[in-house]
Order: sequence, then structure tokens, then C-alpha cells
Amino acid sequence: MSPTNTNDKDRIDKIFDVAIELAEEGGYDNVRQRDVAARAGVALGTLYKRFRSKEDILSAALERDSAKLERRIEKAPIKGEALEDRLVGFYSMLTRALCRRPHYARAVVRAMASGQPEVARHVVAYQGRMNAMLIATMRGVGRLTMGDATASPPTEREQTLALLLQQNWFASLVGWSAGLHSQADVVEHVRMALRLYLKGFEAEDREKKAR
Repeated sequence: MSPTNTNDKDRIDKIFDVAIELAEEGGYDNVRQRDVAARAGVALGTLYKRFRSKEDILSAALERDSAKLERRIEKAPIKGEALEDRLVGFYSMLTRALCRRPHYARAVVRAMASGQPEVARHVVAYQGRMNAMLIATMRGVGRLTMGDATASPPTEREQTLALLLQQNWFASLVGWSAGLHSQADVVEHVRMALRLYLKGFEAEDREKKAR
């Protein structure tokens, strides 16, 4: 990586760090682009060229955090003999990591659900990375080595389960953000949903065999 690229990455990381700090200090409304620019030491015009809104910054910061989580899981895969144990372990870690900064977490949830066009690309990238981590966790490995000829591509069922769990977790996280339930409830909701999905898959398999 060239010095210019390194400097640019450092500048972007600083912007993310400042946005997270502002969110944790005062919530979603406390993240204003002029304040982010001032505290990060970048020109406001430069910030606007890179990020069109605070939702853009916050969702991009979450995407960066997911990349860090991905590297962590590659080094230390989620342990557990049973599929349920591994997936619940994954969501326990994910929920704990996000909600340890509750004001920032609530700001990110609001940003991701904003529906703004500039946020969509971060949502897509985040979901793609989450899908890969979830499927790797289902298989009990640190990552999906798609370049390895011995590694099979994700199955339709794996992809379906990953999508459903992501939707369930985010919906429950919205409820946590609104004060409706606790972090432990978020993880338990994932566990309950997972059991129902797996029972549904088992019933589907039995039905196919009976035909």
C-alpha cells in the first residue's frame, strides 16, 4: 500500500472513530458532519466528498467493525459441538461487541434503517460479510475458503438460514434500541428463531422423503 493510500485509510479511520465517539457521547443527533470534520482534523468539504450524510458515516463505521470481527473469527472460530451452540455463540459475541457502546449501537441501528441511498452499499457489504461469517460458523470453520477446490459453495439452506437469522437479530436489536428488552433477550430471540427454523427444515426433509 502506498503512503498516500495509508494516509487516506488513517484519515477515514479517524473519521469513523470520531463519529463513534460523538454517537456514544450524545447519541444519533450528536453526530453532525461539521463536528466530525472538526474533531477529526479534516476539511468539511473533504468529508462531504467521501460521506454524504452522518448515516453514511455510521453505516460505513459498522462495516469496518464487521471486517474486524471477520478477522477475529478467522483466527479463533466460534466453538461448539452443536450447530445451535456455535450460532448462538456467534450472536452472543456480536451483540456484546456492538452493545458495549449503547448510544453508538442505537445510532447505528437508526442509520442502517434510514433507507438513504448512500447507506445501501454499506448495508449490502455488511450483510455479505455477515453471511460469510455465519456460514463459516455453521460449518465450524474460521472462514469460507472459496478459492479452495475442496470447499463447497454455500448451500441454499445455509444461505436461507443466514438471511433469516440476520433479519431476526436486527429486528430484535431494534426492540433493544427502543428499550423493549435486554441484550440477553436479543440473543435468546435468535436462539428461539433458530430452533424453529431448524425444526422447519427437518419437517421439510421428512416430507421430501415421504413423497
